[in-house]
Amino acid sequence: MPNLPVAMIVGHPGAQSDEEIRAFAASVTAAQVVENLTVDRELVVLPDEPGPRDIVFTGSFEDVTEFFIDNDWCEGLPIVPPTIEKIEEFLKFTDRKPTEILGVALPESRAVTVWATAVNGVMAGCKPEYMPVLLALAEAMVDPIYGVEHSGNTPGAETLIVLNGPIIKDLKFNYEQGVLRDGFRANTTVGRFWRLALRNMAGFRLHKTDKGSFGNTFRVVLAENEDALARIGWPSNAEDMGFKTGDNTVTITRMTGGGVFPSVTGNKPEQMMPYICEQVARQTGWEIVFTVGGLSHGTLRPMLILTPILAETIAKAGWSKRDVKQWLFDHARMPAWQVEAFCNDYTDFPIGSLKHQVNLGRLPRDFAESDDPNRMVPIVVDPLDFMVIVSGDPLRTNAYTFTHNGYLGFPVAKKITLPDDWAERVRTP
Repeated sequence: MPNLPVAMIVGHPGAQSDEEIRAFAASVTAAQVVENLTVDRELVVLPDEPGPRDIVFTGSFEDVTEFFIDNDWCEGLPIVPPTIEKIEEFLKFTDRKPTEILGVALPESRAVTVWATAVNGVMAGCKPEYMPVLLALAEAMVDPIYGVEHSGNTPGAETLIVLNGPIIKDLKFNYEQGVLRDGFRANTTVGRFWRLALRNMAGFRLHKTDKGSFGNTFRVVLAENEDALARIGWPSNAEDMGFKTGDNTVTITRMTGGGVFPSVTGNKPEQMMPYICEQVARQTGWEIVFTVGGLSHGTLRPMLILTPILAETIAKAGWSKRDVKQWLFDHARMPAWQVEAFCNDYTDFPIGSLKHQVNLGRLPRDFAESDDPNRMVPIVVDPLDFMVIVSGDPLRTNAYTFTHNGYLGFPVAKKITLPDDWAERVRTP
């Protein structure tokens, strides 16, 4: 509805007194509501959009980029012009029909097609053989459990893509030194594809439907080190998400922020985990409202990334990945008073008290073991809510932790479907 009538709210109620809210509502908002309900709006007819194979512009490389920028079709960086020939090169790496609809993406309720996926892959600078990964990402985008419609909310959280399976090596994704850093074509361009797909297939554009107060640039793909996992006998993230270790999968999850913590010292888990837990807990702030009921119950999924040497040291003591998650649950905690302050005082997502939420059956007993306001409570409702990934420099004792955006980008994984002759196709120059 391009002419949808809107009544303005002056300023932000969260920074106003009750008197100011009443005055602004009476003098501005109420009058606009009355006008919007009593005045007919002029009919606006949207122009027809070009068809998938229509040529919308011809010109130089520079001219094409300017045209795409002017039409809000890219994020301001130069793009690879999506010619028919380049798009069809991508379609050679899938057996799916170009017109197949993978789902509908909000907020613009656009049909996400195989063709549109290839177009955005070309623009991002992907290689044609990345197409099966892009299609799995497109399927994840339209999964309602992920909630792509929240991608433009004000915290500006950004999607993290986790890749698993033999396809990591097939397509030369980096999973060692320099993970999460741009510089490797596969990791970088697939990450950029996601940002372009959010713009062109879902409809998120800055100053319009993308309302992030602050933002991150797109995140490069995080590929897990499955060789390290095999050595220590830990399951991959694919298995944690319901598939088999060894399956080719993508997982998407929206993160509000992250940070590295270096020099995790110790040759036993008991020496290493206090530092790790402290950093994981410290990274979580207002996001606790996704756990305890300010915005939802039990939807926070923080992530811990361990370099292989850290995971191997922990596993050498006989610890499983499940043991790591349990230790995080037991020790990565926050004071109860602070959790309640985040909800009731700091962010205006009231829960009353943690004990109240426990008595209602919304939280486990771990959150109300006593009435001591200084008691330490978990940051998730179940140990399995922690996501633990092994990747990064195999010779460094560093770790990384991400804070999750709860149900506003809940983790979703999809299996990557490969053509029957995949091995021959990726070997063909």
